Amino acid sequence: MKKIVVFTSGNGSNFEAILQAIEDKTLVAQVVGLICDHADAYCLTRAKNRSIQTALFLRKDFTDKAQMDEAIANQCQIWQAEWLVLAGYMRLISNPILQRYPKHIVNIHPSLLPLYRGKDAIGQAIAAGEKTMGISIHYVDEGMDTGEIIAQFPFEVLEGEDRHTIETRLHALEHKVYPAVLRQLMEENT
Repeated sequence: MKKIVVFTSGNGSNFEAILQAIEDKTLVAQVVGLICDHADAYCLTRAKNRSIQTALFLRKDFTDKAQMDEAIANQCQIWQAEWLVLAGYMRLISNPILQRYPKHIVNIHPSLLPLYRGKDAIGQAIAAGEKTMGISIHYVDEGMDTGEIIAQFPFEVLEGEDRHTIETRLHALEHKVYPAVLRQLMEENT
């Protein structure tokens, strides 16, 4: 059983979907911890409700990003993590973490990369008038959503759909496919 640490900055709905997949036995893994960078993030409540260990890393508590990422990497090793799973984590990952977990850090992004990297990818796609949107799951490197793409899941935007409807569809798709792709990755890398 693979040990994973989930990184998130907010609500944690993908974190919850991963936990549900583990409970349903469609993902054979153990979430050994949650890394968060916002003290008021709801994901911390989700983790507490499920008795999952958490570690809060606030940028203001460190002299620089490298020091913060070194502390995060150390925490992941204390938890004996084998995979790091980013799910709405809004910070770039740097060398202290990347060097310890090569090809074992995965992210989900709400666009068909390489289109619309970074923040508000959905808003960027809507502003561009995209008729096909989707999600990408990729390995993490030092860039902003630039890692090798593992899988993509497109869907057609329906006539008259507003941002809320598109986001709802995207999140539902994420919750379905992220655990499935994680299962495949972990089975291939036993």
